Amino acid sequence: MALVLLDESPTLYAYADFPPFGRCPRTTPAASVHEGEFRVDESEVESMARGSRLGAMGALTLVAGVTLGGCAINPATGKNQLMLVSQDQGIAMGRQADTAIIASIGLYPDASWQAYIQQLGAKLAATSERPDLPWTFRVVDDPAVNAFAVPGGFVYVTRGLLTHLTDEAELASVVGHEIGHITARHTAAEMSKQQLIGAGLALGSMASSTVANYAGIANQALGVLYLKYSRDDESQADLLGLRYMSRANFDPRRMPEVFRMLDQMSAAEGGGQVPTWLATHPSPTNRVAAITKQIAALPQSFSGTVVNGDSYLRRLDGQVFGDDPREGYFQGSRFLHPGLRFQLVFPDGWATQNGKQAVIAVSSAQDGIVEVAGAQEASADAAARAFLAQQGITAGASSRANVHGLATVSAPFGAEASGGTIRGIALFVEYRGGVFSLIGYAADARWSSYKTAVENTLHSFQALTDPGALDAQPQRVEIVKLTARTSIATMAQTRPSPVSAATLALINQVALDAPLEAGRLVKWVVGPATLPTNKP
Repeated sequence: MALVLLDESPTLYAYADFPPFGRCPRTTPAASVHEGEFRVDESEVESMARGSRLGAMGALTLVAGVTLGGCAINPATGKNQLMLVSQDQGIAMGRQADTAIIASIGLYPDASWQAYIQQLGAKLAATSERPDLPWTFRVVDDPAVNAFAVPGGFVYVTRGLLTHLTDEAELASVVGHEIGHITARHTAAEMSKQQLIGAGLALGSMASSTVANYAGIANQALGVLYLKYSRDDESQADLLGLRYMSRANFDPRRMPEVFRMLDQMSAAEGGGQVPTWLATHPSPTNRVAAITKQIAALPQSFSGTVVNGDSYLRRLDGQVFGDDPREGYFQGSRFLHPGLRFQLVFPDGWATQNGKQAVIAVSSAQDGIVEVAGAQEASADAAARAFLAQQGITAGASSRANVHGLATVSAPFGAEASGGTIRGIALFVEYRGGVFSLIGYAADARWSSYKTAVENTLHSFQALTDPGALDAQPQRVEIVKLTARTSIATMAQTRPSPVSAATLALINQVALDAPLEAGRLVKWVVGPATLPTNKP
C-alpha cells in the first residue's frame, strides 16, 4: 500500500456479442478499397438481429454498432472480424485500465527495468500488423508469474515472471504473445464483454464516490488481470508471438522453454494479487508440440539470432523475489507497514488484500468491508467534513478522540448502494504529517453483526515502532558465476537460501541434479527466511 490518490471514475464502452450467428454479416468491397476495408450489408444485419432475441431495437443498435465499428479483415489473423470497439475506443479503454492497474498493483520501482521493457516491447511491436498503436510496456510490482495486456497497446509483465525467465529471447516470446492478444483483438473483445457485465463488490456501487472509489478501481484492475482467453485465442497468440519474435531476430527455440517452465509451476507458486499465467492463459492441448512444429517449419539457420542470456541474468541481480514486506505484510490478521510505519488488526476470518492504493478486508459473506487508505485533506477534521458532505451520505454526529496517542475524528454514516442501504463508521487519523482514512461498512441488515469487529479494527490503528518489523527486508535474486562443475542440489548443501532447492531449480529452468558447467551464471535467492514478528 502507498498513498496513491485517484479521482477518475470508470467509463464503460459497450460491446455486443451475438452467439446466434457469431459471424460478420455479408460484406461487399467499398467504393474506395483499402486493405481490410469492407462495406456492411445492413439488410443482413437487420435480418440477423431479428433472428436472434434482439428484436427491432436490438436490430437498430446492431446496425449502428456494425456501421460504426465495422467488419474488417484483421491483418494479424487474416480473418474477417466484427469490430464493435474502434481503435480509438480501444486506446481509451487501455489508458483507463492502465491508470487502474498502476494504482491497484503498482509499477516495479526500477527505472532501468521500465526503460528496458519499453525498448524491448517497442522493438517487437514495430514488427506487428499494428505498429501505429501507442504501445506501452510496463513491469508491475507483483511476485506472481504472469503477463497480461489490455486494448490500445498496453502490455504488462510481473517482476515475478522476470525472475523465472533465463534470457531475453524468452522474455521476447512472452511479450510477443501478449502483443498477439492485442493485434488479434482478443483483449478488446474480452475486456468489453467484462465491462458490459460490470462485476462489482457484493455491496454494489455506492452513491458516495469516496466510499466506492477504491472498490471501483480495484475491481477494474483485478477484472483486467482476470481476463481469461479461450484455448483457440491462446494458440493464435502463441503463433503471433512466434511471428513477432522471429521478425525481431530472437531465437524462436526459446519459446517452448517458457511453456515448459510454466507447466512445472504449482498452483501455489508465486502468490500475490495478480493471478498466475495458467489461471488466465489456459494451455492449449500439446502447446509445446504445436510451437515446436511451427519452429521446425522456419528456416533452420539460427546463427545470428538473439538470446542474450548472460546480459539478461545480470539485470536480475538484486531483483526483489517474492513479496516485498516494505510495502506491508500480514501476520495472521495483523497488518504491518514498515514503509509507512503503521499497524492495525483486521477482523479474524476476513479476507485481506494489500494494494498500492489501499489495504482492505472483506467478510467471509462478502457483505462487510474495512478499507484503509490515504486521505487528500491536511487534517482529520477536513477529511471528515469532505467525506460526510458528499451527496448520498447521511452523517451522524462526529466526535474527536485520541487513539493510541493520535488525533482522530470519527462519525457513523449511512449511504444508498445499488444493492440497498449500507451503514458504517468513518475514522480519520492524523499521523506523520498526513491523514489516514479508515472506513468500515456493511449492508444495513448485517451492520449490527459487524459493528464491534469493525470498531475494534479502526481503533487498532497505531504507530509501528518495533525495530525488527521496521527493518523488514525482502528476499532478492543474486547472480552467481560458477567456478566449478556442480548442480543446484549440490550447491544447496553448502550455500544457504531462504527458498527450497526445488524453487531454485525452477527459476533456473534446470533439473535439480542437472550438471551445470563452470562459468555459468546461476540465479540464487538470498535474504531472510521469515519476516520479523512484531511485538505490539
